[in-house]
Amino acid sequence: MSKIINKKNYRIEVPDGKRKERLDIFLTNCIENATRSKIQKLIEGKLVKVNGEFVKPSYQVQPNDLVEAFIPIAPRPDEIEPEEIPLNIVYEDSFLIVVNKPAGMVAHPAYANYTGTLVNALLHHSQKLSRVNLPDRPGIVHRIDKDTSGLLVVAKDEWTHAKLAEQFSKHSIEREYWAVAWGRFKEKKGEINSNIARSKSDRKKFTAVKSDGKTAVTFFEVLKEFDFTSLVKINLKTGRTHQIRVHLSSIGHPIFGDPTYGGRNVLFGSTLPKIKSRVENLLNIMPRQALHAKTLGFIHPNTKEFLRFDSELPEDMNILLKKL
Repeated sequence: MSKIINKKNYRIEVPDGKRKERLDIFLTNCIENATRSKIQKLIEGKLVKVNGEFVKPSYQVQPNDLVEAFIPIAPRPDEIEPEEIPLNIVYEDSFLIVVNKPAGMVAHPAYANYTGTLVNALLHHSQKLSRVNLPDRPGIVHRIDKDTSGLLVVAKDEWTHAKLAEQFSKHSIEREYWAVAWGRFKEKKGEINSNIARSKSDRKKFTAVKSDGKTAVTFFEVLKEFDFTSLVKINLKTGRTHQIRVHLSSIGHPIFGDPTYGGRNVLFGSTLPKIKSRVENLLNIMPRQALHAKTLGFIHPNTKEFLRFDSELPEDMNILLKKL
């Protein structure tokens, strides 16, 4: 059975007197809550036509052009199809599931990711998932980025979900990440304490700020040093979006391979041809940020027992570390 995806149709006739403007900019200004990057993806995905033809984002709209855009809408709960996707389940009982999510898997259906998500896989695995969250996020108590691998806890019922969420809110959850970061740290152990806010120049990114934003605290400890990178253990006091990636980048040590926060730039050894070539090869091995949610600990809402789970580093990070 094919996936049902609702679409919202827009038909916009460019008015007389309108100055020439790029199509992606024009639609971003016309459609509420749209971002330029999302509009560009729609255009590249053949979901936008001008005068009945597919064009590029750089097309210059002109007066009397007819622009048609088809905007996918997040699926309703009854439209989210269970999918037989292998899951690495670390622990499961009648109340919750702990899963080791691979890099590249999105937690729940959202724009441009309606299938192949953790939720699709969970719905195939279990008939029982909590419905506390938004309808398209059954069972999801917390998330990690698409290209971050590691441990997540999923709730099977509303009471368990609420009790787990309460622990996250009180910052009593134990969360340990391992990352390969650029450079050698002056301090081998420390704390990064700076607020995090959405970037004003790019709405998909976040940035460390002195004021405004949300409080964020990250603890780090260097486990091993290499020629131009370090293996770092990270513990979170708070859990803001992109927190580890933003905080490490803010102190000059972006996560190796991170395409969003400077981790794919050759930051050290770029003046030495042999090292530069070596770094470029390593970046090919690690097309994502070298970040793994390694350890997860919490109090089981039903048994009151403290559970602590640890996971092995994924294959790509192990290969990277061996070559480093």
